[in-house]
Amino acid sequence: MAGKSSAGRTRAARRARWWQLTQRWRMVGVFEINTEHEFYSLTSMMKEGMQACIQATSNTEGQNTLTDEHFKTKGTQLLEGFEMHTFAAPVFATLRHSLDISEQEFINSLCPKANYLQFISNSKSKADFFLTYDKRFFLKTQSKREVRFLLSNLRHYMDHLEKYPHSLLVRFLGIYKIVIPNQLKKYFIVMQSVFYPHDRINNRYDIKGCEVGRWTDPETGGKQVIKVLKDNNFKEQSIVLGPEKSWFERQVKADTTFLQDLNVLDYSLLLAQQPLHQDELEGKHSFADLVIRTTKSLDIDDDPTQLEPSSVPLLRSRSEEVPDGAGCVPGQHQAAAEDAGEEILAQEINSPPKDTGCPIELQEFHEHHRRLLPNFKNAVHVIDGLEWRYFVGIVDIFTVYSIKKRLENLWKNLRYPGRVFSTVRPAKYSQRFCRWIHEHTQ
Repeated sequence: MAGKSSAGRTRAARRARWWQLTQRWRMVGVFEINTEHEFYSLTSMMKEGMQACIQATSNTEGQNTLTDEHFKTKGTQLLEGFEMHTFAAPVFATLRHSLDISEQEFINSLCPKANYLQFISNSKSKADFFLTYDKRFFLKTQSKREVRFLLSNLRHYMDHLEKYPHSLLVRFLGIYKIVIPNQLKKYFIVMQSVFYPHDRINNRYDIKGCEVGRWTDPETGGKQVIKVLKDNNFKEQSIVLGPEKSWFERQVKADTTFLQDLNVLDYSLLLAQQPLHQDELEGKHSFADLVIRTTKSLDIDDDPTQLEPSSVPLLRSRSEEVPDGAGCVPGQHQAAAEDAGEEILAQEINSPPKDTGCPIELQEFHEHHRRLLPNFKNAVHVIDGLEWRYFVGIVDIFTVYSIKKRLENLWKNLRYPGRVFSTVRPAKYSQRFCRWIHEHTQ
């Protein structure tokens, strides 16, 4: 009897903890997909199918050279009651490796016994949004047209990330299709969540650089949703980056030029703010932290002319040695400074690149390694300003300026004469987007 009583108390305590977690999740607009949820069966199959696909292609992790065949690769896993299809698996495995995400780590986050979370927002999209239990990865259903567009431009996307390793473009980590015979065919993509780690984020914004339809009432009205605010909610505010300002603007320009070349518009800058604690403000300038951040930020070989674009990882693992290259403190000075406990100024690491004699493209490539990445798993989407930590990422890059969008542009010109709306030519969209960033960054 005593044993049964103890077990009952344990179950009651476990239920109480789950209730507390569920209440906390609901406050931020995410809900556990438990056995009673409409998506429980679907997400369970998604996890099982992705685990089978990732394990089947685990030998492709970290390939240095991607061929055209890798981009055309398709795989199918036949499982009980459904099929899971994967696309360009070697490409996404290489991208995950470059971000220091091991295949086992990826599986542990995407395919745990714990349930997924459904993300509820005020977005107009008809897509379904899911988060992994640790909120590190984001899953979103996509149309066949959107998946086809991403796959047809995947080589260009990877080339852009190789040239600009600190690009703000969201990192796509996998494309899948689940097929339940006679019931369902659904495509979905896996992405890094821009808002990770989310614990101390206060406000979230979706920025397009225009005004029509770009206001969200911050009041929830008692509804359990995340309020993603918009451009007009950000008026009178600024992104205060200090020394990172010029880098940030240049990177936005490079990314939007890339999207313009793809004839894309209507993308957004996801932006979130988190106040830095005093210990974080002080820790940013410690020698040990700067060495780690420089290691993650630089990947400069002693002879940069020997570098092949396809062999350069986007980010170097923090466990690897800090290179003795341009913009980095020489190894002997590092050791001496560490022993003495002295600090190093950020300006030393961010000094202008030395004349390496390498082609201008490689010099530009090296320059884009000069941003100091914070010591986070999601470092590429995190920028530390003077007093705030900013989470940033460019998302929703699937809208092409088609005939339908041209007609929509004509209609909106008649409907909103003199107003600034989102549906415009990609060149104008890019220019306006960059102008918004310039006007709201200090």
